[in-house]
Amino acid sequence: MANDSTAVIGFIGLGVMGGPMCRNMALKHAGDVIAFDMNDAAFAAIEGTKGRRVASVADIAAQADVVFLSLPGGPQVEQVCAALTSGARKPSVIADLSTTTVASARNTGEALKAKGVEFADAPVARTREAAQRGELSIMVGADDALFARVEPLLRYIGSDVTHCGRIGCGQVVKLINNALVFENTMALAEMMVLGERAGVEPATLLDAVSKGSGDSFVLRNHGRKAMLPRQFPDKSFSPEYVLKDIGYVLELAGQTGTATHVTQLAKRYYESTARNGFSGRYFPAVIEVVYGNIGPAPVQA
Repeated sequence: MANDSTAVIGFIGLGVMGGPMCRNMALKHAGDVIAFDMNDAAFAAIEGTKGRRVASVADIAAQADVVFLSLPGGPQVEQVCAALTSGARKPSVIADLSTTTVASARNTGEALKAKGVEFADAPVARTREAAQRGELSIMVGADDALFARVEPLLRYIGSDVTHCGRIGCGQVVKLINNALVFENTMALAEMMVLGERAGVEPATLLDAVSKGSGDSFVLRNHGRKAMLPRQFPDKSFSPEYVLKDIGYVLELAGQTGTATHVTQLAKRYYESTARNGFSGRYFPAVIEVVYGNIGPAPVQA
């Protein structure tokens, strides 16, 4: 497949991020792109492209050379990888764009290697809008040769593609990236409420801080676009998704013997967000927990 722009791409999972990623691949790839999702409505993402719907994971395995996954988490990735490699024909490469545990990525890589299939973990960062523009940041765990093979395909969906190391290292970097976003959002929420109560309008605060060393991606995006107007839509990245990723981070911290007190505090804040009226809504709603003086959930014994 090296430098082969006509390889058949299979894509499984056309959700909030997977849909626009698959669409970009269908628009930019010279070869065929086939897609599968269990939700019929999800295929709207590839309308108007040459992307073609198939009926099952087995159909993907039977036709695709390279398969990309965008799934909820590690258990789903492991299940789909097993299904993709259970028949007579298998894809040569599976690249997982989902966020999973590091251990899951490495176990999946070993299981696929035993079946003669190469694997890369390639989780993505940035927003749905970035996914629509094909400007995601992608963090890849793979050996050098496989990275060289999949990088051109990942460039269809990402403006920044970083080789982070061996299998699992993409997940390490993605989990750290996400933890920093969640923690920064929590800290910004506290300071926005503090500033307002001390007499500074939140919009003025963000304008001023954005010109100084307190500026951040979170301030310019989550702060301005969600926390300032207090808009936290449903079907966005919810506190429950935050807690899944934080759980992965804390698992990795335990495995490496690393103290992560800030991440543990973030876990309690987002637990409180989910429990106090913002379940399923956009996670920067943590500012409402701060504003209401509800605070983080109690430490569990």
